Amino acid sequence: MSQQTQLSRVEERFESFMTRFPTPRALAESSERDVLELWQGLGYYRRARLLREAARAIERDFGGRVPARAQELATLPGVGRYTAGAVASIVHGERVPIVDGNVSRVLLRVLGERRPMRDSRAVRRCWSEAEALVNAARRPGRLNEGLMELGALVCTPSNPKCGECPLRGECRARTQRRADSIPTAPPRAVRPTVVVEAFVIERRGRVLLEQRDGAGMWAGL
Repeated sequence: MSQQTQLSRVEERFESFMTRFPTPRALAESSERDVLELWQGLGYYRRARLLREAARAIERDFGGRVPARAQELATLPGVGRYTAGAVASIVHGERVPIVDGNVSRVLLRVLGERRPMRDSRAVRRCWSEAEALVNAARRPGRLNEGLMELGALVCTPSNPKCGECPLRGECRARTQRRADSIPTAPPRAVRPTVVVEAFVIERRGRVLLEQRDGAGMWAGL
């Protein structure tokens, strides 16, 4: 729920969602319509559909128990390397790295890498460095949480609090006074113009609604 959504909005939906679907089985046996109804207001509805599909995979492939290892978690629909690593390391203590936007920013600044965050070479370098760090850590989950919090609260995108950073002695961006310019800005994407036509069919005060199929823009809405 919290992916690409403010936590204040998640708080409004989390408790009711977990009350309705307390187990993977409850979610797997639900209808897509029920899931989307409780997801309303969070946006990115594809996440809700994938969450339901993941619950069905957990019931089918793992006997109803959420897998603990990152490699198995990554087989679930909607679970990528970052999410699998976060759950496996923070919940179960597995020695696996995670890299999100906050972690990438911290590592690129410490390394002095003047590249866009999503540059393929920057991505590979961040995962490699994160893996080296987690392999050296006594508590990999704590390390991963610490890197994420460091990026969220101290090593922020603008006006980073370098004086408060525990890595300030090793940070090349701080030494070179380039913290505000690392990572570099990506090329500005060209936004296409999309033309949409809508037909409103009304009869005797009632409006006809048709649900979209599961592909393309506004899928399933």
